[in-house]
Amino acid sequence: MLAAIFLTEGLAAVSRPERLADKARPVTDRISSLHPSIPKDAATLVRVNGAAQVIGGVLLATGRATTPASLMLAASLVPTTLAGHAFWRHEDPAERRRQRIDFLKNAGLVGGLLFAALDNEGRPSLRWRTAHESHHLRRRAASQAHRLRRRAEQETHFVRRRAEQEAHLLRRRAQHEAQRAFHRA
Repeated sequence: MLAAIFLTEGLAAVSRPERLADKARPVTDRISSLHPSIPKDAATLVRVNGAAQVIGGVLLATGRATTPASLMLAASLVPTTLAGHAFWRHEDPAERRRQRIDFLKNAGLVGGLLFAALDNEGRPSLRWRTAHESHHLRRRAASQAHRLRRRAEQETHFVRRRAEQEAHLLRRRAQHEAQRAFHRA
C-alpha cells in the first residue's frame, strides 16, 4: 500500500514531467547547482525523480530490496515535498493550510518509509546476525582446531608406535644377525 502512491505519481512524473517542472524549478535549480554533472533542466530532474519513485515503488511492492527501496523513496520524497508543498510561500490561509497538510502527509510517508527501511520482517538486525554468525564461526573454528589437534595427536601416537615397532624389529634382527654371526664363527 505504501508503494502505490509512488508508482502512480512516479509514472505521472515520468510521462508528463512538464506539468511539475515549473513547480519544481526552485528545488531543481538548487540541486543542479550542487554538481556540474547534474542536469540543469527541471523536466529532466522531475523525470529522474519519477523514475526513482517507480523503481523504488516496484521494489517495495514486490518485497525485494525493501531497505534500499524505502531509503530511495524517502530521499526522492524530500525534493518532491519541498517543491510541491512549500506552504510557507502561500499568502492565502486556506491554500497555506492545504499545502501544510500535504507537506505533513509527505513527512508521514517519509517516516513510514524509514520504518519500512528498518523493518526486518521479524528477522534480527544485521548487527545481531553478524555477531551471531561471528560467534558460530569462532565456535566452528575452535571445534575444527580441537579435531585437528586430536588428529595430530593420534597421528603422532601412531607414528611413535610404528617407530617403536620398527626399532624393536631392527633390534631383534640385529640380535638375530649377531647370534648367527657368533654361531658361524
